Amino acid sequence: MSASSESAAPRTVLVTWVDFPGEDSPEVRRLQEVGLELRRAPRLRDRSVDEVIRLARGCEAAIVSTDPFPREFFEAVPEMRVISRVGVGSDSIDLKAAEEHGVAVAIARGTNEEAVADHTIGLMLAVLRKIPAMDASVRHEEWRRTEPWLGSDLHGKTVGLLGLGRIARLVAERLAGFGVQIIGYDPYAVPPPAVRAADFDEVISGADILSLHLPLTPETRGCIGRDEIARMRPGAILINTSRGGVVDEAVLSEALREGRITGAGLDVFSEEPPVHSPLLGLTRSTVLTPHIGGLSREAIVDMVAHATDAVVDVMNGRKPRDVVNSPHPPPWEAGLLARADSGGHTERNES
Repeated sequence: MSASSESAAPRTVLVTWVDFPGEDSPEVRRLQEVGLELRRAPRLRDRSVDEVIRLARGCEAAIVSTDPFPREFFEAVPEMRVISRVGVGSDSIDLKAAEEHGVAVAIARGTNEEAVADHTIGLMLAVLRKIPAMDASVRHEEWRRTEPWLGSDLHGKTVGLLGLGRIARLVAERLAGFGVQIIGYDPYAVPPPAVRAADFDEVISGADILSLHLPLTPETRGCIGRDEIARMRPGAILINTSRGGVVDEAVLSEALREGRITGAGLDVFSEEPPVHSPLLGLTRSTVLTPHIGGLSREAIVDMVAHATDAVVDVMNGRKPRDVVNSPHPPPWEAGLLARADSGGHTERNES
């Protein structure tokens, strides 16, 4: 094989996002134009770090779901230069280790916040009005319209927001038409005009509906535990569309079974799928969805395009938008420009 044909061999991008579009899509064509072939390995289940390492060997880029990327990964795959999340969370990636190994980590900021805010309101209404339980009842040829089947109004309630980032602010905007009082706590953000600032304890104890909008960090992991749930108002409901690890699900399940709080709507879980969660049996007091809050059809189109942009930028020697770490050296300055000859692309599927 000649040196010129050898230099034309395409680089590889690992794609674990399950809904990444097909071969004729603009996204695939853009990756091919910068000399990348796709190695598809859709994330259909939890995978071990060893599995992810095996799939990623030889890849300089990755467009990923929530697979684990700890320090061990970066030590085992030194050729990796950019990991682009189809989503806004980065808690499954060791950002410090990525920095030290010169790997940029980009997220799709600004692409799915509206979808998550919509889903948050949907969960509030579904839990308050017991919509899933009513639906199941009607399908079983029942007609239950009295206690204990009656739901509650959203109007007149106090909604507490823990975390006041972009999603929480959009939730507050949507709540404006429901005639609610909104209180919120965030040590790093000033509340928007519709939200009254309160401390952490007041939001926990003063809310009829407690809605979580927290990143998963060492400080927030398990922050809604036994003491916090015990301080919630009797009859309150809990909504979580942020990260599962912030809530102690065993304690929450216990409080729901004992009737100390009325209900919960959760889109995220400490284990996903939540096959061992004690919440699964609480069909009348909980509404559970499969971490789909940010996955509307429109949001997915935007997230995939954003994630593709990040990889293309690095391969073209540009810093991507929304890099959430500071890699040394920056991979977009490390001679990773796409080759002029990008022919001979192939596409593989691995699982």
